[in-house]
Amino acid sequence: MRDNTTEVTAAGIARLAGVGRAAVSNWRRRHPDFPKPVGGTETSPSFALAEVEEWLRTQGKLGKLGEVPLKERVWQHLAGHPEGPVTALLHAGCALLLVRDRHPDWLTVSAVSDERMAELLPGVLEDVVAPRFGGGAEGARQAVSVPDAGRLLPSVPLLRGVAELASELGARQTYEFLIGRHIDANPRQYTLTPAGPADLMAALAGPATAVLDPACGTGALLRAVEPRPDQCLHGQDSAPELAALTALRLALHSDATVRAAAADTLRADAFGQARADAVLCHPPFNERNWGHEELAYDPRWEYGFPARTESELAWVQHALARLRDGGTAVLLMPPAAASRRSGRRVRADLLRRGALRAVIALPAGAAPPYNIPLHVWVLKKPVPGAQASPELLLVETAGLAAADGRDRQAWRPVQDAVVDVWRRFDRHGSVDEQPGLARCVPVLELLDDEVDLAPARRLPPPAAGGGAGELAAVRERLGDAVRRTADLMPPLAKKGDAAHRPVTTVGELARAGALSLRTGPVSGAAAPGVTRVLTEHDVLAGTEPSGSVDPLREPAAPLQESAVGETADSVVTRPGDVVIPLSGGGTAARVIDETTAGAALGRGLTLLRPDPAALDPWFLAGFLRGTANNRQASSYASTAARLDVRRIRLPRLPLDGQRGYGERFRALAAFEDTLRLAGRLGEQLVRGLHDGLTDGTLPPE
Repeated sequence: MRDNTTEVTAAGIARLAGVGRAAVSNWRRRHPDFPKPVGGTETSPSFALAEVEEWLRTQGKLGKLGEVPLKERVWQHLAGHPEGPVTALLHAGCALLLVRDRHPDWLTVSAVSDERMAELLPGVLEDVVAPRFGGGAEGARQAVSVPDAGRLLPSVPLLRGVAELASELGARQTYEFLIGRHIDANPRQYTLTPAGPADLMAALAGPATAVLDPACGTGALLRAVEPRPDQCLHGQDSAPELAALTALRLALHSDATVRAAAADTLRADAFGQARADAVLCHPPFNERNWGHEELAYDPRWEYGFPARTESELAWVQHALARLRDGGTAVLLMPPAAASRRSGRRVRADLLRRGALRAVIALPAGAAPPYNIPLHVWVLKKPVPGAQASPELLLVETAGLAAADGRDRQAWRPVQDAVVDVWRRFDRHGSVDEQPGLARCVPVLELLDDEVDLAPARRLPPPAAGGGAGELAAVRERLGDAVRRTADLMPPLAKKGDAAHRPVTTVGELARAGALSLRTGPVSGAAAPGVTRVLTEHDVLAGTEPSGSVDPLREPAAPLQESAVGETADSVVTRPGDVVIPLSGGGTAARVIDETTAGAALGRGLTLLRPDPAALDPWFLAGFLRGTANNRQASSYASTAARLDVRRIRLPRLPLDGQRGYGERFRALAAFEDTLRLAGRLGEQLVRGLHDGLTDGTLPPE
């Protein structure tokens, strides 16, 4: 796979070689034969990929095999495509369909020169693409079209590499790798539906043969649907490139019939005659230009004409209009849509006619925007003549997530609880109240002047202490913690004399090989086999690693001559390591023990790995926290302080002398941990007593 036109940035070179960007900068300075920039800007130059590969190979910087990993070569060809990565992804998707569905034809067209291959490909691709994809209504663009020979020629080296990668990974996995890497590199260009909410929404919709996503984006919701025989997936998006990427992803994901179109859904519905079993939708939020004027008399507004500020209610009614009788629609909604006064008439009619069945509040951080707890609305198309449901199911999941809503490990209890309560409600029309989780509210109770459907207002959380029995247990644990705190209170020693104590610095110790320094990840990629991440908050609060690694994220490339399990972009903690936040003002330094070892180092942290024959880790950690030490080692910006760990000073002592300090610092750490525990238990007890007294579960006596 050779191409003299593809360019690569310094970050791309770092990925190719499995090193950090600083190493690439050093190569450019120290090696006069390093390839010269061929494009980009002065601050962000780009280089010819072929020249970079050759230089890396000549210098022996590609590991034992002397080759750039195939994944990285393919990615760099895609990222440096003359027409941009999206065009490259579309061409690659078409080629992968040919590789998967008609491999002998691919072998025939790829066994010739690049120019001849570009001439042959359009005809062969048309025979594969046309049967898989169809257009929509008149005026809607068909999502996937076959490029001509002129546009395909620059992509030929990429397509050869993509086919080679597919022989190793499979066509679907290859395309998912490329799209995932592209989305990671351009997160602000796309409104994403993370896998957790997508799986939950698909589970709420249940098994379905015909499924529609009228705002399909990158196809996350349709990919989450459980495959069924003879399934047909419909997707539409106003961005042509997103509609095409979704179509190709779905075609490579399963054998379902795929119908995708590019058009503004509310103004130019591509599937006006379709009746789906399920509609899944993550609509654009707070959209003012959704067609309020030109769509005033549209027949879809069966439940009331949405106000200009209620674009989400227009999407809700569009979803209902495309359902068969009894079909289910599941939409991700902003929480304001449940309570804005401008939407109360539409909400009231959805309730009266039994179309809106459940409102589910997700944990904050579940999906963009991450700072607010989004809602999921579950609706059913009323069956003519059937009685409307007299109750609405309200679910609050904030108490189920053990961490930030983006934490994939926290999503399993959320999904299990929500799907269980929804299925029982859907089957029986009602469920018993589960305090803090779910409650069935009579529709008549909701039809007031506000028609406020926010679960938080109708479903108060359970008392923080969990009732009198649990509060008694908290009180007992608090008493034990207070007694341990008194026992661990460190004694005071005589005044010492440090006037002429010889000192050294962390930087000098690092140069002497007494310790090594590593910082948190550059790109956030995971080391193979690592699932936990030690965050800055964990170090400051003294808690166990709370971050998690996304299992679908591509692991970073292994470092050459590095510790087992580590990568160019990640550091894995070991017992005896010392971790300090760069912006914590020297208020914390964590010695890693057996319970916290094996976690990836998070952002904003520096890890010091002392040589046990030269440095005691507790001695090192204690002096890292010295107030005067941190003042002279800190630099100050306009709004924050940053610690230069290399400038921190500590006494120059033999190992036996260090251990005396180390034991005192270890005892101080145990005292501090007990103080923290007592503080947390005290807060829990006070909060629980307040809640119990105010909600009547505890008497005032």
